[in-house]
Amino acid sequence: MQIRMLQADEQPPMKLLLLADPSEKLVQEYLKRGQCFVAEAEETIIGEYVLLPTRPETVEIVNIAVDESCQGKGIGKQLVNHAIQQAKLLGFKTIEIGTGNSGVGQLALYQKCGFRMTGIDRDFFIRHYSEEIFENGIQVVDMVRLSQDI
Repeated sequence: MQIRMLQADEQPPMKLLLLADPSEKLVQEYLKRGQCFVAEAEETIIGEYVLLPTRPETVEIVNIAVDESCQGKGIGKQLVNHAIQQAKLLGFKTIEIGTGNSGVGQLALYQKCGFRMTGIDRDFFIRHYSEEIFENGIQVVDMVRLSQDI
């Protein structure tokens, strides 16, 4: 597997991007301002993440996804660690990430990669998404925010 930056002349992997964030409008907005990286295996994109500068010296992973057929193989962890390394190379001092309150697997993964919980953005998914989102049988309502100094 290889992880690389998506080139300007390539189409973003919308199916994967929408797996992590069901709002095409929001995805399009942060793709314009961020950098998309893709994981490829045998010339097929199997994962992606987007790094978005948010404040001076701070960057956020705003979208990260692995193709459902490839999940559970450590690819997500490789993507998160790659994002951390890219953020360091780009000179950022802090990296942030957020996930829904029901994202038990994501919360475990991010903490294994060195992130610490910093807060909860109450009702985030109610305010920003017109349709209800469910994950693990739980309505996604709040955004759990995590960060780490790099």
